[in-house]
Amino acid sequence: MDSLVGFGGGFVQIVFGTILPYLVMLTILIFVHEFGHFIVGRWCGVRVDVFAIGFGRELFGFNDAKGTRWKFCAIPLGGYVKFAGDANGASAPDGKKLGAMTEEERRESLFFKPVWQRASIVAAGPVANFILAILLFAGIFYVRGVPVLEPVLGAIRAGSAAEAAGLMPGDRVIKIDGDAVESFEDLVAAVSISADRPMMFLVQRGGGERSITVTPKLLIEQTNFGVHRRGAIGAESTRDATHFHIRKLGIGDAVVFGVKKSWFVVDRTVRYFGGLIAGRETADQISGPIGIAAVTGEIAKDGFLPLVYLAAVISVSLGFFNLLPIPILDGGHLLFYLLEAIRSKPLSLRVQEFGFRVGLSLLGLLILFATYNDIRNFIFRRLLGV
Repeated sequence: MDSLVGFGGGFVQIVFGTILPYLVMLTILIFVHEFGHFIVGRWCGVRVDVFAIGFGRELFGFNDAKGTRWKFCAIPLGGYVKFAGDANGASAPDGKKLGAMTEEERRESLFFKPVWQRASIVAAGPVANFILAILLFAGIFYVRGVPVLEPVLGAIRAGSAAEAAGLMPGDRVIKIDGDAVESFEDLVAAVSISADRPMMFLVQRGGGERSITVTPKLLIEQTNFGVHRRGAIGAESTRDATHFHIRKLGIGDAVVFGVKKSWFVVDRTVRYFGGLIAGRETADQISGPIGIAAVTGEIAKDGFLPLVYLAAVISVSLGFFNLLPIPILDGGHLLFYLLEAIRSKPLSLRVQEFGFRVGLSLLGLLILFATYNDIRNFIFRRLLGV
């Protein structure tokens, strides 16, 4: 009986502590993304046939006054907007349907709109995710302020990169590679993406300034969210409370911080993919729905604001990922439109259809690989305890 109760409690925790917060957050992010496509499409005079949250069989829905079918589907791991003339939710053109259209129907079809309007409609989805992320970050910073731990060094670990470079407790880091450092968080952020790369620290010591070259070491650690690789110099922050304060922000400053934080997420993502191509990073950090759900469950334990912060990070990532130049994603459509603008005519339907098939295959392989990473990390970390 005790084991059954324990299992039941664990199941309830998984459902309400992990799955439910994840699905709610994902639904909101997907809705915002697809609404970006939808609203700009409506502004451009394109008829929207379907606005779907999820894939597969429709669970429930309704038709609005303009004939758009709004529906929730059985597999809540995505969504799509299907415009007039689209073969599917990825906005692949339907050659037969397009050829049979009347002149009036063509005026409402995405395919026959000017290339700049089509590009605007496609780009609106990722842009909506970026805007949402900025607003979420701004809301957090406006409500709680910005915790600022000044970039003053405390203990220096023996044998660390900081000790080898000659950094000392009490040093205040002013700049790193010419960029101003305003907080210890700025220092950590700069160092974490620069493993094994010499960095120029400008520090204030004893009333004077000096330049010190520091080369962060690569630190590989197993966290609750999988294997994490980052640069580290082995210097702790000061424990002197006089170097910590909460900076209150007005609405304008909060939005500026939201933009900066969103850009930081994009920059880290680009650097990661660059490191992946160069061989400095490994692909085991790529996560799919299972991994994101696990992270959501862990973060949800810390309260509402941390969950909002995670939603902002994922919203940025969703916008960035959709801009990758892979046919079937928004970035693939934009690539086709760029080629059309250069050639002064669209790519043939056959070429576009082939591109969408290739893109679908690549996306499927990426999802399988990410799911493999998630399952492997979950089994090793949760079941085997390693």
